[in-house]
Amino acid sequence: MTPQDLVGSATARQPVPLVAEISLLTAIPTLELWELWQRTGRDDPPFWAYPWAGGQALARYLLDHPGIVAGRRVLDVASGSGLVAIAAAQAGAASVVAGDIDPHAVAAIAINASANAVEVDARAFDLAADGPGDAEVVLAGDVFYQRELAELALRFLRAAAAAGADVLVADPGRAFVPADSLTALDRYQVPVLTVIEDAPVKSVTIYRLS
Repeated sequence: MTPQDLVGSATARQPVPLVAEISLLTAIPTLELWELWQRTGRDDPPFWAYPWAGGQALARYLLDHPGIVAGRRVLDVASGSGLVAIAAAQAGAASVVAGDIDPHAVAAIAINASANAVEVDARAFDLAADGPGDAEVVLAGDVFYQRELAELALRFLRAAAAAGADVLVADPGRAFVPADSLTALDRYQVPVLTVIEDAPVKSVTIYRLS
């Protein structure tokens, strides 16, 4: 089964709770997270199948403050469903690249972008091996939930900032958020699915990398 086939067969289109302007392919209620995970044959969970709290908040922030991305080249890393990338495109970005290491995520991003009538360049992207390119804005929805990933993401985001990019991240209070490297910009209360979080509402902070 191709990534496109799996994504299509395991999901249904639903509006995003905090970002009703966008709809995403979301795991169908009758398919348990673990069953979907097994179908992918990957070590990592199917992050692309759910609107995670960090992504919802960052997408909302971009639509509330379109001047951050309007007319600029945008890179959304660890994009998952493509939610943040789609919001950036809707907010008027000149171009949007959405990258993820999971081929199922890349498939989901392309399908979701097309369904929301925006152009997003969905591509395979490895934080450990790839650079920010010519991106003027770099976005990361929720990348500090695991120690090794958090360290890798912070190195990448610092390199992007050093190259001149404006770096924004969103975090719902994960264990490894590098608070001393971030400046808080805003906060949202985000409704989420309890199948993927420990509470039905998460408080998510939008940060700029200092």
